[in-house]
Order: sequence, then structure tokens, then C-alpha cells
Amino acid sequence: MKKFLKGALAASTILAGSVGALAADITIIHAGELLAKPGEAPKKNQTVVVEGGRVKEVRSGFANASDFGEGTKVVDLKDSFVMPGLMDMHVHIQMELGPNNDSEKLRLSKADVGMQSVGFARKTLMAGFTSVRDLGNEFTHLYALRDATAKGWVHGPRIIGGRMIAATGGHGDIDGMRHDLLEKYTSNTICDGADDCMKAVRKAVKYGADVIKITATGGVLSDTNTGTAQQMTDDEMKVIMDTAHGLGRKVAAHAHAAGGINAALRAGVDSIEHGTYADDESIRLFKENGAYMVPTLLAGETVVRMAKSGAIKSPDIRAKALRVGADLIENFAKVSKAGVKIAYGTDSGVSRHGTNAEEAVLMHQAGMKPMDILVTATVNAADLANMSDSLGTLEAGKYADIIATDGSPLKDIKELLDVDFVMKDGKVYKNK
Repeated sequence: MKKFLKGALAASTILAGSVGALAADITIIHAGELLAKPGEAPKKNQTVVVEGGRVKEVRSGFANASDFGEGTKVVDLKDSFVMPGLMDMHVHIQMELGPNNDSEKLRLSKADVGMQSVGFARKTLMAGFTSVRDLGNEFTHLYALRDATAKGWVHGPRIIGGRMIAATGGHGDIDGMRHDLLEKYTSNTICDGADDCMKAVRKAVKYGADVIKITATGGVLSDTNTGTAQQMTDDEMKVIMDTAHGLGRKVAAHAHAAGGINAALRAGVDSIEHGTYADDESIRLFKENGAYMVPTLLAGETVVRMAKSGAIKSPDIRAKALRVGADLIENFAKVSKAGVKIAYGTDSGVSRHGTNAEEAVLMHQAGMKPMDILVTATVNAADLANMSDSLGTLEAGKYADIIATDGSPLKDIKELLDVDFVMKDGKVYKNK
């Protein structure tokens, strides 16, 4: 009887294993040219094996589907350039700048804004950006969208959800409305003084923030004439960094003027967003602290174009847009050539969603080499997001976030403007 039970158990184990092999969710991608690890040379004629939403292995040559069992799916990208999904470290997925923004603030409910963001998320994914870091939106709907894309309820990129913390009257606080509406729409993460700012960070994390954003300086799109100099104090920034880091959250600092950039870097910030007027001291601090710069050149170009066309009505915003936007690209060239670590970011929402790859074209125009640009949008972005163990390259165990273009962006960076194939978590969302 014991021998019979052992035999039956062995047989059932073999049968279960064979059924599992047949039912395994395996896809093999035949890549004509594969950039598995941006920063290293691409390889010709490679096979990427995907199982359970992750990369199982990368093989030389075009493997046969029969090697992996019945039901294996094959994606033919033999005439394409294949690489990891792109990552945008600065988006605002619930807004899109345009002439009707002021009226939409009053006309659209929070639920309307949440529904609109579903469409923006889909556009972003279809453009080849499989992961984004959102740095400021209506947080309840942002986190719902983050969780919905993770569960596959809606089509969108992997979202790292941020929460903005700002000083009263500073960039990031509500402005440009009558007084009763200013009171109504003021966020509970507006803070003044070290203790208040510590509480704001704790509230942000309590309600689900993956990352904290601060507005260290004034900003272009604040409807005030307060400029772009430092707005949060050194003490406020330091307590925000210490509190956030103690809670396992990184901090991104919106910063234009050198004084605010340098204060944020001294306080221990993980990334500077925009960094328009970074100076020699900024460069030294970037390197000393290992912080990233997220340039958002596309936002600068967008606001300059809108200001010149008359699409921006506010005199205060128009003046800042023409000055700051125009200076972004010139100063980026200086910072990138100095060896500061760069992570890709567009500020999409200022620019149109789905046009995120235009940032790469501007970076190239500013003197950055195509391979270095691809590194910023993959390896570096994954590092900044604290996800290097699962994103940024196509290696065994990492998420199967994969895109493809007809031609090589290493030869023409504009190839990124027309992504033909998009896979996220092993699921194909686009295949022209």
C-alpha cells in the first residue's frame, strides 16, 4: 500500500509539472537588435524569454518556440530595435496645460479629473513610457490610478505617486483665485516652519505617497510675481529630507534659482527638478551628494512657445515663461557636460501627454549623445526610483517592460518619437 501511494504521488507530481509547463505564460521575443543594458553595445539577433511578467533569460540567436513547450507565444521583432521600456521621472498625469485651464479648475470635479487622467495614462504608455513618477496631483485619484494600472484595470504606465509640499504663498500653493476659493482649495500639505513641514511629510506618507516633492523655489506657472528664488527655508527643507528619508521616501525638489538648488542639495535632496540656474557650486554639490538632475527641457520649450503665441494670458506667468523656459536648455548643456547624473523627465502635463520622447530630441540638441540619453531614461531613472533590481535593463528576474522601434535611436534619436511595440509586465499593449 505504501509503495502504491508513493507511486501515485510521484505520478501526480509529474503530471502537475507537465500541465504547468503547458500552461506556463511564456512569450519569446525575436529581436533583430537588442539593447538589453543601456550603456553597453547592443547585440544582433537575440531572443528575450518572458515568463510570468518578467524576463526569464536573454539568449543569442532566435530560439524556437518548441524549446519552451506548447502554447509559447512568439513576437517577431527581427527587423526592429528592442530595448527596456522608457521611464519619465517627472509627469503630472492629471493635467494638460492649455487655454482653458482656469475654467477647468472650477468646472471639473475631482472625479472628472481622475477619469481624464486615465486617457493621459494610456497615451503615455502607448508612447513607450512604461514607468513614470508623478510629482503632484489630486492625490486620492492619483493613487487610485496608480493602483488600477498595477492591477491591470486600466492601461497605463507603472506609476510612482508623489505628493507636493510647499510653503504658504509659494509655488505649489493655490493661487490666482478669489480669496474664498484660495481657502477652499489649499492643500493640507502646505507648511510653514520645521515642525509644520515634518507633519506635512507624515501626512503625505500616511495617505500613500511613494515620493515627496518640495517646491524649494518659485515656479513659472504660479500666477504670482514672486519670482523663482528660494521660497522654503533651509530648516524646512532639512526636516523634510530627514523625515521623508526616515520613512523610506525619496525627495524631489522643484528648483530654478541657484540659491534654492544649493540649499536643497545641502539638505540632502535626492533629485533637483528643472535646475535652471545651477551654478558651479550646484555642480559640486550634485557630485558630492550623488543627487540627480531631472531637466524637463520639454516643459521649458512648451511654455516659451505658449507665451509667444499668446496662449498664456497671465502677464506674470508669461514673463517667467519667456525668461526661465529659454534658459533651461542652455544651462542643461553645462550641467550634463560637467558630469552631473541625469535622470529623464519631461514635466508632461505642461507639455502634452504622449509626447514624452520629445525631451530626448531636445537633450540631443543640447549636446548629449543618444546612448547617454537612453541611459537617463532607463538605468538612471530606475536608480532614482529605487527600482534598479526590477527595472532599467532586460535581465533575468526584472519586469518585462520592453519597447521597440523600426530604426535604432542610437543612430537617430527621433526614432523614439514613433515607438511601434510596447510590452509592460509581459503584456503586449501595442504592436504595429
